[in-house]
Amino acid sequence: MNFKLSNRARLHILGAALTLIAIGVPTAKAQGDYPSRPIRLIVPFATAGVTDTSARIVAEKLGQKLGQQVIVENKPGAAGNIGTQLVAQAEPDGYTLVLGYDGTLVINPNVYAKVPFDSVKDFAPIGKIGDAILLIAANPKIGVNNYSELLTYAKTVPNGLSYGSAGTGSTSHLAGEMLRQRAGVPMTHVPYKGGGQALIDVVGGTLPITFAAVTGAMPFIKGGQIKAIAVTSRQRAPSLPDVPTLNESGLPGFEISSWVGLLAPARTPKPIVDKLSTALKQVMEDPDMRDRLAALGIVATPGSADEFGQEISRDLEKNKSIVKAANIKLD
Repeated sequence: MNFKLSNRARLHILGAALTLIAIGVPTAKAQGDYPSRPIRLIVPFATAGVTDTSARIVAEKLGQKLGQQVIVENKPGAAGNIGTQLVAQAEPDGYTLVLGYDGTLVINPNVYAKVPFDSVKDFAPIGKIGDAILLIAANPKIGVNNYSELLTYAKTVPNGLSYGSAGTGSTSHLAGEMLRQRAGVPMTHVPYKGGGQALIDVVGGTLPITFAAVTGAMPFIKGGQIKAIAVTSRQRAPSLPDVPTLNESGLPGFEISSWVGLLAPARTPKPIVDKLSTALKQVMEDPDMRDRLAALGIVATPGSADEFGQEISRDLEKNKSIVKAANIKLD
C-alpha cells in the first residue's frame, strides 16, 4: 500500500525533526563542556567534623582536576537526612553532589521508620573516598589481649559485657550488635552522644570496651591506656599493622567500617557521572591525598562508580539483618 505525503505534512515532519535536533545539540554540548560552572558539594553534617573535613580536602583536589571550583555547603539536620534529601531532589545536571556517609545511606533507612530518599533509586554513585576503620578498644585492667580472651571474659560478666558506642544506630553500635550476634556472647549496649566520651570512659575504667575510630584511639594505644583487641575492617589498619582483624581472629566474613563517598542525583547523564568518577579516582590515587585523609583516620579506597553502588546495596542488606535482630529503632 502506498502513502503519499502532502507538502504540508512533509514540512511538519521536517519541522519536528529540526526541533528535536535543536533540543539535543545543546544537551550534548552541555555534557561535553561539563563542568562549565562551580559544582556544589552538599555535606549533610555540621562543619569541623571528619565528614566535613574530608569533603573539603576532596573538593579542593577535585576542583583542580575538573577545572572548576567545588564548593562545600553544609546542610545538617535529621542525622544527615535533610542534606541528603536535598541532593536526591536536585536537578540531575552534575552541579549538585552529596557526600555520602554510611550512617545516612545504609543505616538510617534501616533504623528510622521513614527516610525522605531511597539510597539506591535516588542517587547515581560516583565513587568511594575511603573507610574510617573501627577497632575494639579495651581497658587493660580487664586482662584481655585478643579476641579469644575477650570471648572468655564476656562469658564471665553478669548481664553481659558492656560496650560503648557513638550512639544508638551508629556504625559502632551496629559493629557491637554484629559481634554479639555472630559470636553468640551476651553483650549490653551503652550509647553515648559521640564516640569520644565512650573512649574516655574506657580509659577511665568505667566501661570495659568500646568500638572506636582508630585515629581517636591511637594516642591512648600508644600511651598504654587502652588495648587494641582487633579491627572490624576487611584489612588491617595501616597505622596498626600488628592488630588483627576480627576476620583473622575467628569470625570469617566479619566486616564493618564507616565510609564516605560521592553521589549525584539519579538520572544524571552517564557521561557526566563517568567524568566525575574518573576525576575522583585520579584524585584518590594521589599520595598527598592519601596522607591527608590518613591523618583523619580515613583509608583511601579508590574504585569505580559501580563498585561503590554495589557496596551501598550490600551494606543496606547487611545492616537490615543486624538492625532487625537487635530491634534497633529511632523516631
